[in-house]
Amino acid sequence: MDMGFDGKQDLRIHLIRKGGGKIVTVIRGYKGNKKDLKTLGKYLQSSCSTGGTFKQNEIALQGDFREKVKNLLLKKGYNSKFSGG
Repeated sequence: MDMGFDGKQDLRIHLIRKGGGKIVTVIRGYKGNKKDLKTLGKYLQSSCSTGGTFKQNEIALQGDFREKVKNLLLKKGYNSKFSGG
């Protein structure tokens, strides 16, 4: 599965607490086309068995999946760091 990796991705993984106690893992900093963002988002969604959205160069997953997402991104060749949260 080609994710359009160009070696220049430097992603940030954020944990955001929304109203009502909801926690969302947000991956920011994606540079590339929307099709590849959606493909990466669907891969992370299915790997984490959760819902989410992909828009405005961000991927949002419902729940705290920071460690798992970091490992999945590393496996696909993306650089990522934890940020905030």
